[in-house]
Amino acid sequence: MNREELGSFLRSRRERVSPGEVGLAPGGRRQTPGLRREEVALLAGISVDYYIRLEQGRGPQPSAQVLAALSRTLRLSGDEHDYLLRMGDQAPAPAGSSPEVPANALRLLERLDEVPAMIVNTRGDLLAWNEMLVALIGDPADIPRRERNTLRWLFGTEPNLPHNRVELARQAVADLRASGRYPDDPGVRQLVDELTSTSRLFAELWAAREVEVQRTMTKRTTHPVLGEMELDCEVLSLPGGDHRVILYTAAPGTPTHDALKRLRSSRGRPPRHAGCVIPTGPADR
Repeated sequence: MNREELGSFLRSRRERVSPGEVGLAPGGRRQTPGLRREEVALLAGISVDYYIRLEQGRGPQPSAQVLAALSRTLRLSGDEHDYLLRMGDQAPAPAGSSPEVPANALRLLERLDEVPAMIVNTRGDLLAWNEMLVALIGDPADIPRRERNTLRWLFGTEPNLPHNRVELARQAVADLRASGRYPDDPGVRQLVDELTSTSRLFAELWAAREVEVQRTMTKRTTHPVLGEMELDCEVLSLPGGDHRVILYTAAPGTPTHDALKRLRSSRGRPPRHAGCVIPTGPADR
């Protein structure tokens, strides 16, 4: 049970809920935003002292029923509810992290020859990719292994991030926290510590404690040959680990869809994963 993070998360969610949202009168002047601790305890059906100790990181482990009541009181989203259960040790721990991509996932990636695709882990490390991704962004194999990380790419371009990239940054940080791997996963902890010290934007977003699993989003980019592209990004989690497949697609009939068709005709190299060539079977030739 991560008492410190549980308490900090409860406090951050309490401060964003107004009395009117839960049917309470505003009352007198409030020294802090959001609900009072006494109000949260009343609405959740627990003692004030118990709730205070939870926020202070010194209370006993709460039951799943108590956490569910707090989730309802604080108007948590589904992702936030899952995160609360995990911090309270009332949900299974995340599956172990591995740099090795399962063979079946590599075979899937090899078959995805019409859209750019890659496999990443929770930290955003780029572990495998297809040749369509090479045509879109260049060959990741040309980048040192440590630098093949989507979060390092994103937060290494400050302070001139356009508005749409700031929103992408917010989503990426919320997704990293939603994984529930901080601070127990050494790799995630090291990445968070590094980016907190080098990026003011990351530090601000991490301190906000937003929790939101990335499932789909829109990314805008400029290709050196094809120009402006607006890509639909689908994130598919692979069972049994922390690997995810990210696909970049576009709706038929759009300029970006036509651009992806032109990308397909420009492919020239075999797919790669972590710097190694993925064997191409006879059926793909």
